[in-house]
Amino acid sequence: MSYYSQASFVMSAPDIRHLGADEGIEVAFAGRSNAGKSSALNRITRQKGLARTSKTPGRTQLINVFELDENRRLIDLPGYGFAQVPLEMKKKWQKSLAEYLQARKSLKGLVVLMDIRHPFKELDQDLIRWAVSSELPVLALLTKADKLKSGKRKAQLLMAREASLAFCGDVTVHAFSSLNGIGVAETESTLNDWFGITPAQKEKP
Repeated sequence: MSYYSQASFVMSAPDIRHLGADEGIEVAFAGRSNAGKSSALNRITRQKGLARTSKTPGRTQLINVFELDENRRLIDLPGYGFAQVPLEMKKKWQKSLAEYLQARKSLKGLVVLMDIRHPFKELDQDLIRWAVSSELPVLALLTKADKLKSGKRKAQLLMAREASLAFCGDVTVHAFSSLNGIGVAETESTLNDWFGITPAQKEKP
């Protein structure tokens, strides 16, 4: 059994002031509303319904907290960039996002999810720049990788890795698929580093 399969939902918070104590280690997941963030979290935790997948992207406007153990948490940040969300809400959420990335001391890494066919859109770039300016490591996951044939997938990954150099920060890029498991092992390896997971903790009996 994977260490991440013990994740359990703790709370939903409207902003960082309601998140609870700023201690231990947090890793946050963020992405455009249609980037497949909930599906990725469900795949990594081996739980089909942990993060709710919505047929209407952009619906979740709360920060969801999933506890791995008493010191480690996965944070599911609301999807951004969806056209049907009112502009005022977008502005409010962008401000909250920036505040969370820059002020949350327990945050040790940011996973940014982007559709492999449309990586590094403007809001994705803003998010990564905020993280880099806060000296946070970033794992960029190119989701829905199963939708491309192997050659095209490798080309997109190479192109995205080259583009990531422009951020001048600790930015790692992997292809990812919730459907067939591409990139899951690499993602877990990065999470293990950020969380300080020991070999004994990786595989729970």
